[in-house]
Amino acid sequence: MNYARIIKNGVLVYIVIAILFGIMELLNLQDQIYLRLLNFIPVIWGINKTIKDNYKDHMDGYFTNLASGILTGLVALVLVLISFMIYVEIQGEQQYLRRFAESYIFGGGDPSVYQFCIGLALEGIASSVIVSFALMQYWKDKVEKINKVDDRSHLTSTDKNNY
Repeated sequence: MNYARIIKNGVLVYIVIAILFGIMELLNLQDQIYLRLLNFIPVIWGINKTIKDNYKDHMDGYFTNLASGILTGLVALVLVLISFMIYVEIQGEQQYLRRFAESYIFGGGDPSVYQFCIGLALEGIASSVIVSFALMQYWKDKVEKINKVDDRSHLTSTDKNNY
């Protein structure tokens, strides 16, 4: 695994998500759940970029690339959670959270910033895993030659000479 690539792409995903949510905040659209679902786009882009770059560098293996994709998403998630915690503290924690807690999928009530972050972490982990598995359905035949015969005993005599 190329950890520098995973971190770089995770940071890129974080930057795009931060810009997306910053724009939503500036336009006072932060409580629109459907707009918040747009964060899947940079997650899909970043995880796909990691797997695509691995493929270009001949880093084969289904599970290697699956793990790279999941880790890319998790790097972005950790950075998002840290930024979210800092931002909520600056905005006046409970008052800020009350403004749009009802519109979150797991929301409602009067959550603390830590409860909110646990919910966001669960959503982020699930999305990283789901997106990575979904993308690997596209990349699996490219990064791992599952149907290719690579055993000399299964090759024809012509193929044995080229083996």
